[in-house]
Amino acid sequence: MSEVKPDLPESPYERWSVLRESYPVLQEEADAPYAVARYEDVLTILKDNETFSSDVSLRSEEEKKIRPSMLFSDPPVHNRLRKLVSYAFKRAFVENQRPLIEARCEELVGDLSQYRELDLVEALAAPLPVTIIAHMLGVVGGDQKQFKAWSDKIFSNIGEILFAQPDADVQKAQEEMDSYFLDRIAQLRRQPEDNLLGRLVETETEDGKLTDQEVLSFCGLLLIAGNETTTGLITASARVFHELPETFEQLKVSPDLIPTFVEETLRYYSPFSATIRRTTRDTSIAGTNIPKGALVLPLIASANRDESVFENADQFVIDRNPNPHIALGFGIHNCLGAHLARLEGQIAVASMTRHLKSICYADGESTVAGELGGPSSLRVKIEAA
Repeated sequence: MSEVKPDLPESPYERWSVLRESYPVLQEEADAPYAVARYEDVLTILKDNETFSSDVSLRSEEEKKIRPSMLFSDPPVHNRLRKLVSYAFKRAFVENQRPLIEARCEELVGDLSQYRELDLVEALAAPLPVTIIAHMLGVVGGDQKQFKAWSDKIFSNIGEILFAQPDADVQKAQEEMDSYFLDRIAQLRRQPEDNLLGRLVETETEDGKLTDQEVLSFCGLLLIAGNETTTGLITASARVFHELPETFEQLKVSPDLIPTFVEETLRYYSPFSATIRRTTRDTSIAGTNIPKGALVLPLIASANRDESVFENADQFVIDRNPNPHIALGFGIHNCLGAHLARLEGQIAVASMTRHLKSICYADGESTVAGELGGPSSLRVKIEAA
């Protein structure tokens, strides 16, 4: 690690390029996380959960017991929690949602095609995934908008929740969501329903049924796994269409390219630019010594542009194959909703290219790399087919 603080570009992708080239591991300030930029090193961190722990929160052990979280826990706690909920996101179960996804997508794209300019997040990128995960959880239609609002508020402030005291609005959103789901859980204990939340309530473990707090934890996790990734993927697809309109035309002519287009979009504009880990022992990455207890920031978006792994890494290659990107994580913490996000993304892109002649950013619109899960709004201009 250099003793001199480097003068880095403001643009995230230019900045990450400089890091990969000259500062593969960088701690810019004392006590700041160590940013890790190269693919091989990021992959090493994601694979090695014994050295690089996901249990990064500064919350007390008592608070962690009250609200167990699979995203920020290590084995054996992580393995137990993931096993309980992972069946809901297995490929076969997700594939069963295809008719609902297609029907909802056709409805949304049909509606938005009536406009010349609109907010793509409000019109498609948010309501599509939230409809599906709400259906899986048994959330009734009228509650879905509130469901998404809670998700956005909590997810966009995850740093404060983990490392500091969240502000009053975040606490209010958390309390409202908890109250809603606790009421639902109580109803399901009295009168079971055949949906994902109903099955979680009825699940038996070696310790008996899940507690209300354990089920509540899953509800929060499913919000993230079930909709934030897809929202980011759909808005990233629109960004590609805006910057490279020829890709839209290619997909209209050759819909069979949609799966590789989605994978390349995940690589090129990763929905999550980074994740975070804490070291459990003194270690070393790319020649930089990192002490026990330090925070490490694997830069996923940087790794996905690593020139040593991806030929023409800064170019969008619509039929790139192979494409070993890590946009949806790797190892035990790979994205639980990866299959669902891919399916929703492919169906959304297929519907847009079928119903629209073109889509691009509205005048003055822009997006910023590194926004977790994608932008909260995105104004686009469209032309119906």
